[in-house]
Amino acid sequence: MDRTAVVTMRRWFLRAATMAALPGLLLSTGANAETVNIQGSTTVNTRLIEPYRHLIEAGSGHVLVVIANKSANGLLALLEKRTDLAMLSSSLEVEIAELKKTRPELAFDQLRSFEVFNSRIAFAVHPSNPVRQVSIDNVARILGGQIANWKELGGADLAIRPVYVRSAGGVTHSVIQQLLGGKPITTTAPIPVETGLQVVKVVNQEPGALGLAQIRLAQQYKLPELDTSGYFVEQKLSIVSLGIPSAAAQAVISVARAVAEKKLAEAQ
Repeated sequence: MDRTAVVTMRRWFLRAATMAALPGLLLSTGANAETVNIQGSTTVNTRLIEPYRHLIEAGSGHVLVVIANKSANGLLALLEKRTDLAMLSSSLEVEIAELKKTRPELAFDQLRSFEVFNSRIAFAVHPSNPVRQVSIDNVARILGGQIANWKELGGADLAIRPVYVRSAGGVTHSVIQQLLGGKPITTTAPIPVETGLQVVKVVNQEPGALGLAQIRLAQQYKLPELDTSGYFVEQKLSIVSLGIPSAAAQAVISVARAVAEKKLAEAQ
């Protein structure tokens, strides 16, 4: 059996063993434990790392040091070798394209992405808004500036005010790529904010809001979301390494994927 096949089988058995042991993982950190630094997306951190850190550390046998900022910050830290792994909540290709504008000399070709989960994005509205169903094409027209008032969609005479994370936000990037073909959001009354939490808080206060929100936060704040007739925009959550990850980093990735597949899928 060649080396590639052996490595593949080892990874499969690790993942299978982790899945079987969840939620009562028996492994624990010990004398051979290494510290694995991971930095980046707040979405990956709040949905996966923070709530299930004990499972990931126990299952991998290693200790995590986590800095949650933004996908772009984590990727830059990885390329500058200030962290072992980066957390991304948007496309690696999009993040690379943005970073190349200012740091073209970095080793982008050495990046390796490991997808851990896909999360549906919610188009959240204020509880008083009677509009509950909008085609995905009309959502794109709203964000592209062709539809500007809720009355055009059967609602009140109110300006539609898209609320979204202004820069380096995984939800925003995912919507721009999947609905707008990479073009920026163009509306007359936008409300750009700094974090995903601010998105849902603003939607909860602004009657004309249309929030580009993490599904978990929209549900947490009990915000209605538009029914887009079965078409979903998804946010890809991934962990990225620079070159082949170390054995400790690979163990963390493998266990994180198994935890995500079980725990986050249950929560969807």
